[in-house]
Amino acid sequence: MKFNATSRSVQGSSASRRLRRAGRVPAIVYGGEAQPLNIELDHNEIYHALRKEAFHASILDMDLEGKSQSVLLRSVQWHPYKQQVLHVDFQRVSASQRIHTKVPVHFINGENSPAVKIGGAIISHVINELDVSCLPADLPAAIEVDLSNIEAGASVHLADITLPKGVTAVVHGDENPVLALAVVPAGNKGDDADAGQAEGASEE
Repeated sequence: MKFNATSRSVQGSSASRRLRRAGRVPAIVYGGEAQPLNIELDHNEIYHALRKEAFHASILDMDLEGKSQSVLLRSVQWHPYKQQVLHVDFQRVSASQRIHTKVPVHFINGENSPAVKIGGAIISHVINELDVSCLPADLPAAIEVDLSNIEAGASVHLADITLPKGVTAVVHGDENPVLALAVVPAGNKGDDADAGQAEGASEE
């Protein structure tokens, strides 16, 4: 994805307020061998870009006054109650160096699983994004988790899925975290038990 940026020479809180009143957003680009670079962005352009999931988990093409740089979105500061972007941080990336970032997790086919169709379970998504390490060229826009075979009461762990080629999960604490659970509501269990009792009574 591509966005436009302009060099910013004036710094400080008062300068940033003037930028925001003019419909601009102060931002910074850091990382690599170059010094941190202060830039400014068009508010409307960056606001709409930030609403797209891919902008948060893709290598971005920053057009800085006619020169292109590859960067990764690192953090966004929003106004406490207005739909206004206050500041954005980007990190330079190199094609030959691994990056560490979060990638969204997309769960698919849960509605067709035995857990839902037969067991009446509700599938709970425990993790909606995953920390990964990879080269920029291998960064996936998302990681898909196929739930078509999950049974009622079962769970899907990190070890149960195959990550894209070149991508390694970065785990914290639990080496095999739960990604999703198929939980049967208490009411459904009760209905099954009542049905069983009714069958037993009719047989007698």
